[in-house]
Amino acid sequence: MIPKELLKKIRQIEIRTRRLVQESMAGQYHSAFRGTGMDFDEVREYQPGDEVRAIDWNVTARMNHAFVKKFREERELTVLLVVDLSASLRFGSGDQSKRELAAEIASVLAFSAVRNQDRVGLLLFTEGVEKYIPPRKGRGHVLRVIRDILWHEPKWRGTSLNGALEFVNQILPHRAVVIVVSDFLGETQPGRRDVPMHLQPRIGRGETAGRLSLSVLRQTTRKHDVVAVQVADPRETELPALGRLVLQDAETGDVVEINSSDRRRREAFTARAERAQEELDRLFRAAKVDALHVRTGQAYERELTRFFHDREKRRRH
Repeated sequence: MIPKELLKKIRQIEIRTRRLVQESMAGQYHSAFRGTGMDFDEVREYQPGDEVRAIDWNVTARMNHAFVKKFREERELTVLLVVDLSASLRFGSGDQSKRELAAEIASVLAFSAVRNQDRVGLLLFTEGVEKYIPPRKGRGHVLRVIRDILWHEPKWRGTSLNGALEFVNQILPHRAVVIVVSDFLGETQPGRRDVPMHLQPRIGRGETAGRLSLSVLRQTTRKHDVVAVQVADPRETELPALGRLVLQDAETGDVVEINSSDRRRREAFTARAERAQEELDRLFRAAKVDALHVRTGQAYERELTRFFHDREKRRRH
């Protein structure tokens, strides 16, 4: 039985995200994930949120009110949410963990998709594929997606995005929108033993987790439209001056002591984080992956709106 506290959290996420979708996100999602080179199907009356560029001006002039062109793919787009549930996602320096933020972002995207009559699926992964839910439509299905992101108890603690993407390439026979929601820790450089992994922002997890393969990522982008949503916490890039700290790694259980009062240590920590982020961004650019960055404890609406807008501009040109 699902705990009452979890049901309450799911309901709160639904209320927040559905309102956001109804007010603005559905139309922005529609523009960001729709092309104009699809097979024509029919015309229908204009509805709030429809893309202005889709208006059929000849029919509109004859009927004295707006009509838009409808394309077959618009009704059958498949969206697969690939969500990281490794132990580092439990981290949160404030009231919100990265896993909770991941669930909320996934909720916005899922409700936007079903509002546009798209199908939504879910793949949960850690070191292996934890769970796969085939794409479907409807509010009840979206609520199940949110529930599983928050409630599923992972079998493993580490991460293997390579394995998850290889599974995606096998399971989806046709082109889809694949949205990877992760902190992407460990996907660039090998880590440092003196800093816990969940506080090694995009620095790495050594050989145990493996680095994201550019070839695997490119193989996925050749078949699908891949989007990366990076969830992070402010403390992963800025170490607070709190004296000597004893920290435990979320994924390995390793315990280290660190002197956070040392300014040079804090500056070196931030510099490593910046270098690793730059390397991850280069990896995304090389594979032609659009990336969205969000942080716990901060409003994500503006970042999501900017992402949709920038993506629509790129797809127009």
